[in-house]
Amino acid sequence: MNKILFASRNPGKLIEIKSILGGLPVLIESLLEYPHFPDIVENGNTLEENAFKKAREIFLATSIPTIADDTGLEVYHLKMAPGVFSARYAGEKVSYAANNKKLLDELKGAKGEKRNAQFRCVATFIANDFEISTVGICKGRILEKSRGAGGFGYDPIFLPDGFDKTFAEMSPDLKNKISHRANAFRQLINVLTDYFNLVSE
Repeated sequence: MNKILFASRNPGKLIEIKSILGGLPVLIESLLEYPHFPDIVENGNTLEENAFKKAREIFLATSIPTIADDTGLEVYHLKMAPGVFSARYAGEKVSYAANNKKLLDELKGAKGEKRNAQFRCVATFIANDFEISTVGICKGRILEKSRGAGGFGYDPIFLPDGFDKTFAEMSPDLKNKISHRANAFRQLINVLTDYFNLVSE
């Protein structure tokens, strides 16, 4: 069976990716199966730069077709922050709760449209002589306090437009139908299908 390597050690992301791409006849592994690889320094200025850097470094090291993503929560009132710094908004290697607290503190007193935000995900796929990226967006708003115990990251404080549940309150199946990551990686499904059909012929 063909293999794809997901350039991440985030178990929450891996679960989502396997669900989104579950219909593909490929084996999806992550860097959790490759503990000897060093962590990739995400020092790009944009989500796009980080996503391509992760995919390129892992593909060059393994020669295994690689997918990667970088995702940011963008709050309009905060000039699209935390953006590319979403995972380390409150500092390096901090908890999700610490990042959420910092964001809620910065939005304290903000009402209505000032709490509007979007998740943006850039997904990349790199293989031999082949590179592509896609972008998925999910619009919503930041609540004043956390709700729900599921998901990860900013999921407990993000309420997607048109829904009365945060990502953290939703079932994984529902989140994986509407999320920014689902949007970005679903756009890759036909690309991945065509690529692996070609290399299997």
